[in-house]
Amino acid sequence: MTRVQDQASDKNPQSTSENPLLEGVKTIGLSVILALGIRTFVAEARYIPSGSMLPTLQINDRLIVDKLSYHFQTPQRGDIVVFSPTDTLKQQNFKDAFIKRVIGLPGEKVAVKGGRVYINNKPLQEKYIEDAPDYQYGPVTVPGDSYLVLGDNRNNSYDSHYWGFVPRDRIIGRAVVRFWPLNRLGELDPEPLYPAAGK
Repeated sequence: MTRVQDQASDKNPQSTSENPLLEGVKTIGLSVILALGIRTFVAEARYIPSGSMLPTLQINDRLIVDKLSYHFQTPQRGDIVVFSPTDTLKQQNFKDAFIKRVIGLPGEKVAVKGGRVYINNKPLQEKYIEDAPDYQYGPVTVPGDSYLVLGDNRNNSYDSHYWGFVPRDRIIGRAVVRFWPLNRLGELDPEPLYPAAGK
């Protein structure tokens, strides 16, 4: 079979090269497949439609969301995550992805009182919020394989303190880089967000 093809190629040199139009279509098709593969499994761009993450994220900021790293590690407190609507949110007809900050990890007790967030009865030191929360919440225990998420604009964010926890399998990825606007280009939260234990 291979030998017959070789002989045919020798007699017709043009059989080894394809029509330029067909080659162009193949190249474009391959590019689309690669782009979709990258978007599906590696990273994708997102924009910020609301002020729920002020002051960290401004309306119309453009971000790169890392979709790969959570295949090898679990979300950490302080990560800014993009996630699909939970069942509760779907019942309220939400279809678009949300973006919030991970605050409570699986098994932790979380409460909001006196303008502070408490994790396992210890106040969380937060440097990124717009204003101290003016509501009371909890205490609640975060279920296994789920996360409690809050917006940095605590008093203007539709987040876990309204509708509950985010199951791990709903998390799409972690927002890592802002690429627009150019004057605020850079990595999100590049420094440690929380003091080390004992400090």
